[in-house]
Amino acid sequence: MIFFAVLGGFILDAIFGDPLWLPHPVVYMGKVISFLDRSLRKILPKTPRGERIGGAITAFILPVGTFLLSGAVCFFFYKIHWVFGLLIQMFWCAQSLAAKGLVQESRNVYKELKKNDLPAARKAVSRIVGRDTDALSMEGVTKAAVETVAENAGDGVIAPLLCMLIGGAPLALTYKAINTMDSMLGYKNEKYINFGRVPAKLDDAANYIPSRIAALLWVLAARFTGNSVKGAWKIWRRDRRNHASPNSAQTESACAGALGVQLAGPAYYFGEYYDKPTIGDPLRPVMPEDILKADRMMYAESILALVLGLLVRAAFVLL
Repeated sequence: MIFFAVLGGFILDAIFGDPLWLPHPVVYMGKVISFLDRSLRKILPKTPRGERIGGAITAFILPVGTFLLSGAVCFFFYKIHWVFGLLIQMFWCAQSLAAKGLVQESRNVYKELKKNDLPAARKAVSRIVGRDTDALSMEGVTKAAVETVAENAGDGVIAPLLCMLIGGAPLALTYKAINTMDSMLGYKNEKYINFGRVPAKLDDAANYIPSRIAALLWVLAARFTGNSVKGAWKIWRRDRRNHASPNSAQTESACAGALGVQLAGPAYYFGEYYDKPTIGDPLRPVMPEDILKADRMMYAESILALVLGLLVRAAFVLL
């Protein structure tokens, strides 16, 4: 049943993405995270240790609660009829994937860049990046969009896809809960340096293997999309650790090498300057068309992951 739920979910995401009118689990996860953040800060000691305890409690409640609730709902629908169980899993698998939405948002940035409308391009890219975008140049906006496609190929597509191949929609949604916590709490600023520590470490652990699989698949994807396989492999080997996170530079480095450009580098987050290392070699300037190339590689590696994953799952079922 998981085989068809994953296949169907992948197809649904590729066709429809995430319609704005449709309720999304991540929205409700975000509301729960915000509630726990506010509530736990009120009742726990206002000390670094108290904040770390609050973050740890959040990092337990949200993923465990997500798994139990989604698992119970799937079980309930399967009890009514297996078709309903399959449909709810297929629906949630689609919502766990971000491929179509990532392409749509990044191409919105591309369209504004091609119109030479820098304020509109900054606004478009601000929807998909965490950094400050008000002062970004045309090249800065382009780099930010390419980096986001590459990084989110790992935690927005490959990681949830691997989870659903193993444990269906409940495990994929549990992963999304962990990733959403990191997105909201995993900042190394004054507010979240302590509260967000455990959620960030949990996300690092959850993404450790998927990010490396995603990077290797990106190298293969370069072959199928006419980009540099040799460059992707070389820069991945050299620069995959050029990030504070053990996972974020994995796909970014493969992408930079495949395109022959330099990504990452210093950036501002919430007005604070971060002197981040660069990734890749500046063999040529980053161009708006690189956003489209990154999108194609992201889709290529997603299809590779889907096919290989379904083959492996089918083999285990048949054995």
